[in-house]
Amino acid sequence: MDSAFDNFLTAMPQAAFIWVAILLLLAVAVVTSALPRFHGAHPVEENPYADEIENAATRAAATAVRRRAEWLAAQETVDSAWTAYEEADRAARRTSAATAYPLISRRRKPGENVDRQRYLHRAAGELCRSQDLSIAQLNDVYAHRGWNPRLHPVQQEPLLRNAARDHRLTAYRRSVEAERIAWRAAEAAADEVRSLRAEASSARMRGPAAEPIDQQWWSEQWAATELPAAA
Repeated sequence: MDSAFDNFLTAMPQAAFIWVAILLLLAVAVVTSALPRFHGAHPVEENPYADEIENAATRAAATAVRRRAEWLAAQETVDSAWTAYEEADRAARRTSAATAYPLISRRRKPGENVDRQRYLHRAAGELCRSQDLSIAQLNDVYAHRGWNPRLHPVQQEPLLRNAARDHRLTAYRRSVEAERIAWRAAEAAADEVRSLRAEASSARMRGPAAEPIDQQWWSEQWAATELPAAA
């Protein structure tokens, strides 16, 4: 009996130490769970406003990428339009130089005016298919608005080439204007991304915003006679 009692007394300090250690571990776990979570050197806190702004910045960044691609495509269109204009200008100059001398006046053969009209229509149609003439210009040719179908093909050719050059110049000017619009849109999209990212960073630094007080809910908590009197 004395031996068992001695063993019990000997084991008591060890059991107490184990229980104290368990209690300390539980206390540490409770305190740790109550502390804010840390990510690196900064605590991770819920910030719905910052999350919303960051999501908006992500969407704006995708838009900015799309706008920049559209601007680059517009630049390529400008380059292509200028190349087409230069080709049309060279063709017009060559044709004008080749037809600088006047034609010998002679009596026209029967049906020659019909042949000349067919030539004009056919040549204009070919230029329109190669996009050297617009549809509106082609309609003018067919309707003979500003065009004389009785002129000799040698006289019609420089007129057609000049019209093609005018069309290419107009297309180039329109592409330049479209490129400017695309550039402004790309710049505006990039500015929006920078602004949203700066606002999101500022919101993270400020921390979660305080919940706004619902004045209607607050007033409902008081009866009309319980509202504090105005000072």
